[in-house]
Amino acid sequence: MFTPLLAICGGKPLEGLRLWLRFSDGREGVVALEALELPGLLSRLRDPDFFAQVRVDPELGAPVWPGGLDLDPLVLYARALGAGLPLRAEAREA
Repeated sequence: MFTPLLAICGGKPLEGLRLWLRFSDGREGVVALEALELPGLLSRLRDPDFFAQVRVDPELGAPVWPGGLDLDPLVLYARALGAGLPLRAEAREA
């Protein structure tokens, strides 16, 4: 079974293409997507009705939408918390 480095364990859509997220390390944050370029399939997120269909997939540890659309939890963590991408402890020590 795949064990993600960091997972999203809770989330909900907010107004203005924003997501409130709770991460597996206990931290919480809000990611604003309205200013991001959302090309291709990601452009569907600009539809408020589609955006509101977000749920957290417990196996992926990521927010997902119908049709298999998902966002990377590591990138969301960095954006929500203004932090760098988290690394596994062994990667930091190398």
